[in-house]
Amino acid sequence: MRGQRDSVPRQGVGAKMGRFERWLTLWVGLCIVTGILLGHATPGPFQMVGRLEVARVNLPVALLIWLMIVPMLLKIDFRALHRVREHWKGVGVTLFINWGVKPFSMALLGWLFIGHLFRPWLPAGQIDSYIAGLIILAAAPCTAMVFVWSHLTDGEPHFTLSQVALNDLIMVFAFAPIVGILLGLSAIIVPWETLLLSVGLFIVVPVIVSQAWRLRLLAHGGQPALDATLQTLHPVSLVALLATLVLLFGFQGEQILAQPLVILLLAIPILIQVYFNAGLAYLLNRRLGEAHCVAAPSALIGASNFFELAVATAIGLFGFESGAALATVVGVLVEVPVMLSVVHITLATREWYQRKQA
Repeated sequence: MRGQRDSVPRQGVGAKMGRFERWLTLWVGLCIVTGILLGHATPGPFQMVGRLEVARVNLPVALLIWLMIVPMLLKIDFRALHRVREHWKGVGVTLFINWGVKPFSMALLGWLFIGHLFRPWLPAGQIDSYIAGLIILAAAPCTAMVFVWSHLTDGEPHFTLSQVALNDLIMVFAFAPIVGILLGLSAIIVPWETLLLSVGLFIVVPVIVSQAWRLRLLAHGGQPALDATLQTLHPVSLVALLATLVLLFGFQGEQILAQPLVILLLAIPILIQVYFNAGLAYLLNRRLGEAHCVAAPSALIGASNFFELAVATAIGLFGFESGAALATVVGVLVEVPVMLSVVHITLATREWYQRKQA
């Protein structure tokens, strides 16, 4: 088993958490402050950026999202799909959680907490938009950070790689229908043309571009060329993420200052959803007799979100100033601390988990 793990490319499952990822919550907090201050001091540039749209897609944000997403998808090896059958129970559990439970449980939690329990403390005009943002956030499983979470739990690397590749393939076809259906059930108007355009721009095209680029790099320089490219693109991707957040909070500043509790209230259903889905995946894997090195990454993949795609889709569908965009950014804010807590839980319960197998 150890020999197999060592054969997996380092830029994939073997990735370690860098300084930026470790302090992601801090950087998001700084972006909140910076965006609000710049939005008040110099509103003109933000308004100009907001007007640069084609078919309701903001061009600067589209470029920034591409700079975020393409390097992440460049890590994915779709040739790993043939290994799915090696851990078919864990794969089945993760697919069930990602596509059969998580979006629907988030829609239910959004309706319960945002639509009812927290309604008196939230701006009435943004209630539906907040719920929409939560649904969008939960509709796409994480692509990049799960490699870090899997590594921290000593997860089975081939399972993680094949599971992420399979999720990315399914996302091309399932993301738009799930989002559209759940928004419709929540009585939220679905701009289908914009939704499908967002899927094309932020899922289909980046997947094609990244995989063509990956094949070219491997053909001409092998794994060292791919690793060098990923290392070069990594800071570009991080700067793009921070720039997107500053833009977003430059538009959201007034709303946040008027309703300072809104971020905390939005975080509550996200936290509940993460722990519920992670716990359900973990227990189902144990029930089915899957190994802990599969169950741990399965729980983490089942609980985490592709927040870069969620932010882009929310902005495209509802705009910079929408509650949907703010809700997806709250997902970014809580991503690292809450997922690290799930990592800790899976490690602390490993002996209990393996007791049944013994």
